[in-house]
Amino acid sequence: MGKNLTKRSEDYSKWYNELVVKADLAENSGVRGCMVIKPYGFAIWEKMQAALDKMFKETGHENAYFPLFIPKSYLSKEASHVEGFAKECAVVTHYRLKNAEDGSGIIVDPDAKLEEELIVRPTSETIIWDTYRRWIQSYRDLPLLINQWANVVRWEMRTRLFLRTAEFLWQEGHTAHATEAEAIEEAEKMMRVYAEFAEEHMAMPVIQGVKTESERFAGAIETYCIEALMQDGKALQAGTSHFLGQNFAKAFDVKFANKEGKQEHVWATSWGVSTRLVGALIMSHSDDNGLVLPPKLAPIQVVIVPIYKGMEQLDAISEKVAPLVKELRAKGISVKFDNRDTHKPGFKFNEYELKGVPVRLAIGKRDLENGTYEVARRDTLTKEIVPMDDVVAKIEFLLEDIQKNIYQKAHSFREDNITEVDTYEEFKKVLEEKGGFISAHWDGTNETEEKIKEETKATIRCIPLGTENNEGKCMVTGKLSSKRVLFAKAY
Repeated sequence: MGKNLTKRSEDYSKWYNELVVKADLAENSGVRGCMVIKPYGFAIWEKMQAALDKMFKETGHENAYFPLFIPKSYLSKEASHVEGFAKECAVVTHYRLKNAEDGSGIIVDPDAKLEEELIVRPTSETIIWDTYRRWIQSYRDLPLLINQWANVVRWEMRTRLFLRTAEFLWQEGHTAHATEAEAIEEAEKMMRVYAEFAEEHMAMPVIQGVKTESERFAGAIETYCIEALMQDGKALQAGTSHFLGQNFAKAFDVKFANKEGKQEHVWATSWGVSTRLVGALIMSHSDDNGLVLPPKLAPIQVVIVPIYKGMEQLDAISEKVAPLVKELRAKGISVKFDNRDTHKPGFKFNEYELKGVPVRLAIGKRDLENGTYEVARRDTLTKEIVPMDDVVAKIEFLLEDIQKNIYQKAHSFREDNITEVDTYEEFKKVLEEKGGFISAHWDGTNETEEKIKEETKATIRCIPLGTENNEGKCMVTGKLSSKRVLFAKAY
């Protein structure tokens, strides 16, 4: 199955699109720009959700749910916010259908026009801050730390499964604080939570940084981000966390009485990641044979394939495998014993290779006699014979080792593809011939940033955090620059 994939080196985009469909992750739907996430793809998202949800709750956040529809007037209350999302909004104008009088079918009832149009949420700041006005009265109500798991709609014209769709699933955190310092601390903390998730669970190394003014979230004072590098040398924004200042609090008049009894506007953050992370996972690790999944997010961590002739051999293998399955599940390891008699072992090997199952066990008549399993690991495609008494320990070791190995491979790739340049000519040459992250000096102006974007299609992915000031001259204008920023072409 995996052998029918286009090679990454031939057409990376085609390879990605084929892999998403052939690995049974998702497919295009009958609705333009929207996708159907299939059970195997959704199982990956569920594992992401579970890990992130635990991390959010450990940092004091609670889940809630807010309406899908937002009155149009709410969006107009924060000027830069509406400007940032206006071109992507789906609008509900009527609330009823009826049969056409000429019998041609169903039409929108012209008499059922809404008094005020409703926007299908592109993000929830406005509806949430209208709600927070009722929830927050005193400093005792702060901080308010809320997250919601939801879907959003952004009317994208050019779509690609998981990476950019008109509707997608995500989580969005929205918090309110008594002081500016607390809100900034929250925004930075959630960026670090995202980075930890990406590296510890997705095995995907990321760079933490802040966005330039032109790349910030609409309505934010500061946008913190994690940026990852895909195997084709393009960057992918994997998560963002925004310090919103008091913009939304003032727009929706959200005030609290401080300890002295004086009224103040609260300080805000919002932060989110989406099903785009599934796309990032695919592009970070997978190969020409199919998916390579980190064990922590793999829906099936171990698959056991019986090799047999006749039901008598299958029954003997099943009897031997049953206690192993039970023991692995007791240890929290997801395992599948594929005893389907409709497919041959070779087909199954290909199928689970394509689907990125980290560890595969095979057991046949000779293995039963010898007391062994054949154990294969997906990341390196290597196999070995392991005694049955040692197989549980071997599986536990492999799951940890595969997680570390694919992270290290991705990290080495990223480090090999960060290039420092000092001139604009060198920048364009590296961008064209090598790609990846390019570290260069920039004079800090929107004009220079826009010029680079127009001429090269590369954008400033982030101004990295935690790096020392390194004075130099802007590669374009020659003006002084205090530190290097990271450029790349991006998804």
